Amino acid sequence: MMLIGYARENAEEATLLHQVEALRKAGCQKIYEEKVPTMSRNWPILGGVMTELSSDDTLVVYSLDRLAWSTPHLLEVADRLREKGAGLRSLCEPWADTTVPYGKMILGVFAGIAEFERALSRNLTETGRKRAKERGVHLGRPAKLSAEQIATIRKLVRDENLSISEVAARFGVHKATIYRAVTNNK
Repeated sequence: MMLIGYARENAEEATLLHQVEALRKAGCQKIYEEKVPTMSRNWPILGGVMTELSSDDTLVVYSLDRLAWSTPHLLEVADRLREKGAGLRSLCEPWADTTVPYGKMILGVFAGIAEFERALSRNLTETGRKRAKERGVHLGRPAKLSAEQIATIRKLVRDENLSISEVAARFGVHKATIYRAVTNNK
């Protein structure tokens, strides 16, 4: 079993020294340092650490916000660790320790809460869409062509035998837009 530390800078810390020192005191044999822009979600060092971890290793972080940018992302990382047989431990959040039963249980509760939040969000979004449709609100992209333009297009294609490409060029739209205008009965 090996304790592997992972430190990533944040906006408040100009250096990783504090995190690295805490990880050393916690007994980490290896410590990886990630220096990326605060808003970046591309963390190549973390990806390498996740690949290197083996069964019975434990990934130790100073704080969970150094490991993940959201609860769903944290749960994704924890799940990848579980699949490898590796553990997770946070020094600032002692409850986040999957090497002990209560830590596994708490992350399981977090997973349930995250799933509940996703379901709630889907339901609220669907309710909002239904209400908007009931009020006559058009959902989706705005129409490229007005009713008058569609009537003109139909006349040009059917009566004046202009090609779809010619009409598309004349109106500055894609040929597919002209096909839809000609074939839809609206």
